[in-house]
Amino acid sequence: MAVSNQPEEQAALAAEQAPVTGPSEGVEGKAIPPGADGLEHVEGYQRPEYERLAAEIWTAPTADLRDIGEASFGPLPPVAETVHGVDDRVQITNTADYPWRVHASLLITAADNSRWIGTAWFIGPHTLVTAGHVVHIKNSGVAGRDGWVKSIQVMPGRDGTVMPYGSVTSTNFRSVTGWTGSGDENYDYGAITIPTELGSTTGWFGFGAWPDADLLKTTGNISGYPGDKPPGTQWYDARAISSVNALKVYYDIDTAGGQSGSAVCRIVDGNRYGIAVHAYGGATVNSGTRITRPVYDNLVAWRA
Repeated sequence: MAVSNQPEEQAALAAEQAPVTGPSEGVEGKAIPPGADGLEHVEGYQRPEYERLAAEIWTAPTADLRDIGEASFGPLPPVAETVHGVDDRVQITNTADYPWRVHASLLITAADNSRWIGTAWFIGPHTLVTAGHVVHIKNSGVAGRDGWVKSIQVMPGRDGTVMPYGSVTSTNFRSVTGWTGSGDENYDYGAITIPTELGSTTGWFGFGAWPDADLLKTTGNISGYPGDKPPGTQWYDARAISSVNALKVYYDIDTAGGQSGSAVCRIVDGNRYGIAVHAYGGATVNSGTRITRPVYDNLVAWRA
């Protein structure tokens, strides 16, 4: 088991934001080599103006925006994150409080200037985790749209038009070639690096790579910004993990388009740890990219 931890009680205090890492980590700040099949090779994109970007005033879109997953997959499953039966989601209204402020609403501008929505979550002062298809569009069929997105506006703890921590724009993204090269849903994860230390104000989540038996006894928690609810509102649901395989985690937790990139968290001793990155829907269960040891190592490196 590999675990990186941020105690919930200390999340609001910038002086106490240094990450606490598990004893099996030992790789923070080191380059991560490709996996045996090459699919864990890290890819990155950074526009030249990145260091000049800073916090800015958010302006509302003039029309409702669609889930970034539709840019790569179209409006139908497998990426139409799904409500199964009765909608159990609960609206979060105290989004300025921890842990809800760790989740960020995303306004994404693709290479062709089309705009989309998604979700991400902080793992450090500068770094948020999200789905690979949030930062890199594949197989859209639209001229000029595929590839790294142009920019992402990050709005932590957003509640409609209220931005308790303002917003910051990033043009610095990471993913792996399993997604950017192959479009393989098993490797659909990425990261956003922001040019401020906003995460030191919001706090962040830990993350870990646990064995199957532990995950199958776990309750998954997902909060994010679904497009089927009033724009920019945060919604939460939780349910037991249904099943796992080597690279994915499956759960009957209600979500909707716009929540691509949300954290799938477990709670241990009051602390929240990401176990997967939510990305896909299905007829009976939704799913996310599992935080395996290679994913864990990449997140540690990207956070550093």
